[in-house]
Amino acid sequence: MNTDFYDAFLRHLEDAEYLFRENRIANADQLYGYSAECGLKALMKAFGMSVDSRSVPSPKDKKHLPEIWARYAIYQSGAKALAYTLPTSNPFADWDINNRYAHRSDFNKADVQVHQQATNKIKTLINQAFLEGRITV
Repeated sequence: MNTDFYDAFLRHLEDAEYLFRENRIANADQLYGYSAECGLKALMKAFGMSVDSRSVPSPKDKKHLPEIWARYAIYQSGAKALAYTLPTSNPFADWDINNRYAHRSDFNKADVQVHQQATNKIKTLINQAFLEGRITV
């Protein structure tokens, strides 16, 4: 299957929001992280991240949160990406892909809301990039 960061961003976010509304915060948190990662990679690709023929990034960009947040700053520094800024403080610093193995009681709603808000900030940037034609379907 070919990689589609934009579509993956959307579907993970849609599912995260559904689960959050249903108070399934453990799985919502994981999907906010996956969505944020895919959204950042969609933006990075729009700003010059090199990918192979299947849109798989090079090893230096084949990272998960929270590392990809710092990697995004490299692409954000380009002239065409200056309007696409994120907070320098990483709201996903406490998020880990391995949390998918954690017990649901280990998650709290306040922490998940921080991840939700950060993902929605990425959504704003994705929408801007889409409207400007930097991301296409």
